[in-house]
Amino acid sequence: MPIMIRTIINDLKSRSQRVVQDASSMDSVSDGLLQSCWAHMPQELLREVLIRIEASEDTWPQRKSVVACAGVCRSWRHITKEIVKIPQFSSMITFPISVKQPGPREHLLQCFIKRNRATQTYHLYLSLTSTLFDDGKFLLSARKCRHPAGTDYMISLDSNDGSKGSNNHVGKLRSNFVGTKFTIYDDQLPHPGAKVTKSRSTRLANLKQVSPKVPTGNYPVAHISYELNVLGSRGPRRMHCAMDTIPASAIEPGGIAPTQTEFSLKNLDMFPSFSFSRSKSNDEENSVSGHLGDQNDGVLVLKNKAPRWHEPLQCWCLNFHGRVTIASVKNFQLAASPENGPAGPEHDKIILQFGKVGKDVFTMDYRYPLSAFQAFAICLSSFDTKIACE
Repeated sequence: MPIMIRTIINDLKSRSQRVVQDASSMDSVSDGLLQSCWAHMPQELLREVLIRIEASEDTWPQRKSVVACAGVCRSWRHITKEIVKIPQFSSMITFPISVKQPGPREHLLQCFIKRNRATQTYHLYLSLTSTLFDDGKFLLSARKCRHPAGTDYMISLDSNDGSKGSNNHVGKLRSNFVGTKFTIYDDQLPHPGAKVTKSRSTRLANLKQVSPKVPTGNYPVAHISYELNVLGSRGPRRMHCAMDTIPASAIEPGGIAPTQTEFSLKNLDMFPSFSFSRSKSNDEENSVSGHLGDQNDGVLVLKNKAPRWHEPLQCWCLNFHGRVTIASVKNFQLAASPENGPAGPEHDKIILQFGKVGKDVFTMDYRYPLSAFQAFAICLSSFDTKIACE
């Protein structure tokens, strides 16, 4: 049995490599795999094979074999989704939807952001090693768009296409004119129990609405504010993040944060054989209410940890444990704020930290209950010019 399983695994890996390398011919490759000798593999054997592939391919770029297996057909997809754990439990980002799911509870998931000043774009990568500089695994991109009232950062699953009309668009960050207040918008509801209230008129824009039951648009999921610096002192920035869809109890033992399980958009390039529902209406803005857990629990509020003044160095200092090497006003660490009671040990944990390591390279480390998407959007707010804060 082990010899046969190894033979099957080697054959599937070679086929999956061709699937990933030639996305344009995904259907033909998948059809070829379905017509192969493994097409009608018994479910128990298929599960054993996929478990071994998932266990052996635990880092990128090898993990693309797991992604390819999930894109073969419906039965393969269901079994792969059962085997592959969400980042909260596996500490790994495997599928595109993983960027919308909370990170691990026990430690920070290490990522980094590269800024391109010429194109006004930002790219988020998953760190593949413990070093500060590696090639990384691409996760998300953002494109800066200025308008008279402020700035928008359009967030996408595609490294090159950041337009809102793209199927790869997953949300945005919007600022006010002076760069002191920001709102994070998600393209789809943060969790099934959320209630939607339209606050502006809905307009359809060259996109066919297929499934009204799965609405997509602009749903505010967090609000970020920076304290005004009216006296002009050069002190550290002070951030306040209200995570509107995450209950405050999420950081406690056994606490639950909303977890998206699939995208509502169709035709993601890396999963052409997946079946997604599509409903892309151009809602200007909706409000979202309803949280997992007690409705009276309150939302999670994050505040930046106050740095201490280092007299010999004549600068403000925070302990980033080697993950930040260059002093910058953009650097920060966020922890939960005890809004409605005494502080506990869970309020000492760093949930998100961001800092400079190169001219245009910044580390971004996050953990539960934030997702990579939420953490990335919060970090983008630190890039924006803040006329009234500096």
